[in-house]
Amino acid sequence: MNTHLRRYLPVFDWGRTYTRQTLSNDVIAAVIVTIMLIPQSLAYALLAGLPPEAGIYASIAPILLYAIFGTSRALAVGPVAVVSLLTASAIGQVAEQGTAGYAVAALTLAFLSGGFLVLMGIFRLGFLANFLSHPVIAGFITASGILIATSQLKHILGVSAHGHTLPEMLMSLFAHLSEINWITVVIGLSATTFLFWVRKHLKPTLRRLGAGPLLADILTKAGPVAAVVTTTLAVWVFDLDAQGVRIVGDVPQSLPPLTLPGLSPDLVGALLVPAILISIIGFVESVSVAQTLAAKKRQRIDPDQELIGLGAANLGAAFTGGYPVTGGFSRSVVNFDAGAETPAAGAYTAIGLAIAAMALTPLVYYLPNATLAATIIVAVLSLVDLSILQKTWGYARADFAAVAATILLTLGLGVEVGVASGVTISVLLHLYKTSRPHVAEVGLVPDTQHFRNIHRHSVETDPSLVTLRVDESLYFVNARFLEDLIQKRVTEGCAVRNVVLMCSAVNDVDYSALESLEAINQRLIDMGIRLHLSEVKGPVMDRLKRSHFIDAMGGEIFLSQYDAWAALSNPDVSKAAE
Repeated sequence: MNTHLRRYLPVFDWGRTYTRQTLSNDVIAAVIVTIMLIPQSLAYALLAGLPPEAGIYASIAPILLYAIFGTSRALAVGPVAVVSLLTASAIGQVAEQGTAGYAVAALTLAFLSGGFLVLMGIFRLGFLANFLSHPVIAGFITASGILIATSQLKHILGVSAHGHTLPEMLMSLFAHLSEINWITVVIGLSATTFLFWVRKHLKPTLRRLGAGPLLADILTKAGPVAAVVTTTLAVWVFDLDAQGVRIVGDVPQSLPPLTLPGLSPDLVGALLVPAILISIIGFVESVSVAQTLAAKKRQRIDPDQELIGLGAANLGAAFTGGYPVTGGFSRSVVNFDAGAETPAAGAYTAIGLAIAAMALTPLVYYLPNATLAATIIVAVLSLVDLSILQKTWGYARADFAAVAATILLTLGLGVEVGVASGVTISVLLHLYKTSRPHVAEVGLVPDTQHFRNIHRHSVETDPSLVTLRVDESLYFVNARFLEDLIQKRVTEGCAVRNVVLMCSAVNDVDYSALESLEAINQRLIDMGIRLHLSEVKGPVMDRLKRSHFIDAMGGEIFLSQYDAWAALSNPDVSKAAE
């Protein structure tokens, strides 16, 4: 099989070694994930402001397409909480919930997101996701979890409320407290309590009662299904919908329809930026999960091919009545733990969901919205990790500031502002950290050829020789910092005759930094001081040779720092320093 074809169609790679045992493991995993995904897909569609069937539709074609194009053998693709919230926020700005325009906007958002991801994959731009730092991502997901849980309280209370930010939601809930439906409250709180108990205590309880690990796992994952069945029967038997309990209602009994996204310039223009933000967040979440699970089996994923796989999944959602999707954390972990060995497990899950769409949708007519809300709340609260604030406060105040700002902006101004601010803060944080690179003045460790910081170790120094180890690549942001540091150092006394820049950690020197080096060199020459370089890496040296800097240097370029020390130091005046 052509290697190039296997690179873009990984199904031809893992499919060559597919065995009967692999089939058995994949089918078992698919059964467990399908049981978990049916109530989840309905709930996440509710979160996105779409009809419940949109969640099922978004879980069929996208999974099949990812199985063909994706490289992770355990990633479970479909609707997830954060992307559903982002979807509601984005299309809520251009269409009213419940209208045909709202559904078309969701299709368009999936189409734009899919197209953007595919283009990023083709041009190998997966590295762009690195511009989001992990602390900022953790802060955004934590804030999103709080927003999602808060947004579902209206369904638990049975009131009408709105808002895209935490203050708006809380004020709206408070304003509608007089509308509380106490039957809905009982259903919602009971379902929430039950689901929390299932998540934490059901599996250990079943194991103590003698159930096998596989049966205990399946029954635990079926917890949300039990909540759905019980509350649906309660509404039907006691006619609770007539007493104000809001239910799902009619869900079409059909396979995903063929749909077309809206491509009007106004709609595309309004959704383009949100689609890009959703793509980046979805990709970061997905690839993080995929890499973690792949490492456990010593497998690898291709981030650029993952972009194509996720892009194809979103394009599939756009043409089959869905909305933006990505790889879900909890669902993927369940898929992995259940024994999934290949992406075919996802394909079997899609088959199971298609059967559910054809045969089971009439059974959810009396399903109360409060139960779906409980499912969402229990799922997303596991995403909330406020301990990240304590961890970053103790480790790095700059990271703490970034996390806190992301959380506050997301809660106070909405998820789109939160995503944009997260990207901006990540970039600014990187620029801030690299704008003041660590530069250590080093001396010779006695009886060795090693050089260490004069303020941390007992080393030999020479008053006429200053060696500065630059621990960062030099570029436009930090070039002036190095100029100022050297200027300050050499004017502290008149004994310095040679300055050596130890470049062992310098991987690049851009043109702005080159100009700074030229300025440093000229100033030192004017002061009667020579500038030298040591341990310059090959690619950096190749670039410097293309300039006039080396010819204009007052000093030399040494292969090692010890060579520079041996050539420039005065052994009669060298001394130990603390």
